[in-house]
Amino acid sequence: MSDFAIRKARPEDRSAIIDICIRTADKGGDGRYLFSQPDYPALLWALPYFALEPDHALVLTTGTKVVGYAVGTSDTASFASKLEHDWWPKLRKDLSANQPVTADDRYVFGYIEKPERVPAEIAKQYPAHLHINLLPEAQGSGLGSQLLDSLLVLLAKASATGVHLGVNHQNEAVTAFYRKLGFVEIARLPSIIMAKPLKA
Repeated sequence: MSDFAIRKARPEDRSAIIDICIRTADKGGDGRYLFSQPDYPALLWALPYFALEPDHALVLTTGTKVVGYAVGTSDTASFASKLEHDWWPKLRKDLSANQPVTADDRYVFGYIEKPERVPAEIAKQYPAHLHINLLPEAQGSGLGSQLLDSLLVLLAKASATGVHLGVNHQNEAVTAFYRKLGFVEIARLPSIIMAKPLKA
């Protein structure tokens, strides 16, 4: 594990982020067969954070290869406004000539057209949120915990008093990972929403 490192994301990491996102898009497994374009899931769950919240975008590397990422925002409500002003309109325009091919494509297109929002009471109590994904070669050795802890430190320094995240309800086994780090389940939307307080 000595050759693994955590650092801030860089613009040149974009293609690696897209690859990691789609290769973990099927309830944590390889989702390349689910989408007609490899960047579709990253357009929702990863790339907006690298573009709009670069201070809260970390990658896990081994040598020169990026094998994981953790992204988030310290203020979910403010981030939603940024997305509506600076991300979704351009994306809608860029994809206007595309047609969804698969069911998961259709979900992405529907989300871009009408983004989902976490209930206001959750965002108020746990204003930060995050996403984390690691390739299989980086899983199971404590690296995910280190990456997540590094991001939580950044979110706490940005004055976030609590953080939440969503887990696919068909991937409930992964909640054990978050429970070890102090997260507890607070809702099912049907995504499993887990949260924890943060201290600066």
